[in-house]
Amino acid sequence: MLDLSLLIHGLILGLVEGLTEFLPVSSTGHLILVGQLLGFNDDKGKVFEIAIQFAAILAVVWEYRSKLTHTLVSITSEPLSQRLAVNLVIAFMPAAILGFLFLKQIKSYLFNPFVVASAFIIGGFLILWAERRQHEVHAETVDDLTWRDALKVGFAQALAMIPGTSRSGATIIGGLFFGLSRRAATEFSFFLAIPTMFAATFYDVYKNRDLFSVDDLALFAVGGTVSFISAFIAVRGLIRFISRHDFTVFAWYRIAFGIIVLVSAQMGWVDWGNH
Repeated sequence: MLDLSLLIHGLILGLVEGLTEFLPVSSTGHLILVGQLLGFNDDKGKVFEIAIQFAAILAVVWEYRSKLTHTLVSITSEPLSQRLAVNLVIAFMPAAILGFLFLKQIKSYLFNPFVVASAFIIGGFLILWAERRQHEVHAETVDDLTWRDALKVGFAQALAMIPGTSRSGATIIGGLFFGLSRRAATEFSFFLAIPTMFAATFYDVYKNRDLFSVDDLALFAVGGTVSFISAFIAVRGLIRFISRHDFTVFAWYRIAFGIIVLVSAQMGWVDWGNH
């Protein structure tokens, strides 16, 4: 018999994952907080996060299916398709290499309230700085990125291994600093999420393969469906949002959330190292 309360927890966490994965606010930080408050941060909870993360990235694949399909079909004949593919490979490599070398140490030493809160708050102030400085754009669209732009964004993404940083936040704001338009930085962040999150998901599935159970299919189905739908809405909403606004609201949100991390840790509400 299905546990209704567990399915509700799955629905809530799927919603949190989908809404925060592609916004510059750190989905990991939100999942730690909500998972702890729901009492769903055990081994099953961690495996569940793998499923809803996979569903979220599928939303990006679906949203940009035409662009991705065209790139794959024309990769041998069109320079723009070749450029995008090469740029994604280049941008993927820094996080892949550094993650392979240092991920275990990062999880052992950096998952603590001070680091998580600091990453939220510092990231917020970096967004404010990026938006208030003179923004000289040399890449209006994803197709305008050079391999050097891609490499810089790739190193920015590697910073997201620090808990609380936000993968999308690091790549988007890094892109702004490196001369990408808001749309180019945001869409390249979405595209770069595909190989990065697929690789992370398959690695986590392999590492935790003994924890998967057929009994959890209903839970994964509910959480995954909600994650896919909410991520799809978030991706489309962010593209529309940046056409009329900057990222300042996310900066203040990050700063406020960083304070929440410190307070919740000090009060003993959330174990920010238990992830």
